[in-house]
Amino acid sequence: MKDLFPGLDASWIGPLTLGVQIVLIIFLAVLLRALVHRLIFRLGEVRKLPLELVIAGRRTSTFLIFGSAVLLILERFGVSSMVFWSAITGFVTVAAVAFFAAWSVLSNIFCAALIYITRPFRLHDRIEILENGDKAGLGGEVLDINPIYTTLQETSAADAGGQPSRLKVPNSLFFQRIIRVRPCDEA
Repeated sequence: MKDLFPGLDASWIGPLTLGVQIVLIIFLAVLLRALVHRLIFRLGEVRKLPLELVIAGRRTSTFLIFGSAVLLILERFGVSSMVFWSAITGFVTVAAVAFFAAWSVLSNIFCAALIYITRPFRLHDRIEILENGDKAGLGGEVLDINPIYTTLQETSAADAGGQPSRLKVPNSLFFQRIIRVRPCDEA
């Protein structure tokens, strides 16, 4: 360009070239998406494919085409696709670990809300969590229900002459096992 127009200031040529490249990438991505969508639609009609499969194919192709276009545009700005890919996978990994770590706590809080709403048992009821069918498991009197645990006063140790113990049972366990409820005597 400098040879064709020697008297012009060439500081605008770099940004102009970058802009033209970006517009061209976007135009080609939109054109390719339209062609692939038309091909998938016709293939679906000819082969009598289910509509769900055609829609899934169109969405997948759109994601891949525009994902590739974004990577090409970022490369034009000097961002390496490997650096971008490393950042994305690192973020997804950290998010997955954080979600997994918080899952048990969130599950217990959600189950506590369900216990408050559905009221499968109340304070001072005697409950028993059955292991397999009618095989005895944990049991005792309900002393407290909080967002994470339900506290039970175990009675089997007191019946044997020992000190009764308190069990803190995660709320999610009540939705994974069968529970036997003996309501407290209301006077």
